[in-house]
Amino acid sequence: MSTIGFIGSGKIGGTLARLAVDAGHDVVLSNSRGPDTLRGLAAQLGPQARAATPGEAARAGDVVVVTTPLKAYRDVPVAPLHGTVVIDTINYYPQRDGHFPELDAGRTTTGELLQAHLPESFVVKAFSNIFFKHLATLGRPAGAADRSAIAIAGDDPTAKATAAALIDTLGYDVHDAGALADSRRFGPGTPAHHAYLDPDGMFAAPGRPADAARIAALLDSN
Repeated sequence: MSTIGFIGSGKIGGTLARLAVDAGHDVVLSNSRGPDTLRGLAAQLGPQARAATPGEAARAGDVVVVTTPLKAYRDVPVAPLHGTVVIDTINYYPQRDGHFPELDAGRTTTGELLQAHLPESFVVKAFSNIFFKHLATLGRPAGAADRSAIAIAGDDPTAKATAAALIDTLGYDVHDAGALADSRRFGPGTPAHHAYLDPDGMFAAPGRPADAARIAALLDSN
């Protein structure tokens, strides 16, 4: 099993950390407020988890998950992530992050911004279109009839394979949506961004499984 570093340990990060621990991985948690604010979460997750600084989490992780608000992406440490596969869960919400003209104009994507910030890392977009409560409950064993798939996007095939192997251990199949530029196909406002929502209950309802075929159809419906 692997060590997964987390830069950002909020709702998505904390949920992924729980899935990772349950799958047998070690996790190193970090956020912008310091390790002391994560001692409780680490204790809940058990002996496979510890709290650290972002730099320590970056150095420790075989794979590192960046799950911060977009406005904080430039704070992600660069040097410790040299050569590392980085899973990016970030979405762009102008009301929270402020306006990024290049995103507003459609010239780039959040994943491409993070990749430009981490030029020696291998960024793979994933987990950006699933509600954290649904992420916690939709995982299934490999081969299960109701197993859901996670859309991923990235520019490096080997990095995508590494991310897919990790995601499989967390209880999900993968649908390869293409390059980082293609991650816009499951960004906010697209049909695929709400792939797991029950239209009758939306966020208040249990997640609805979505297999790779459904993810592909939603991506193609843009």
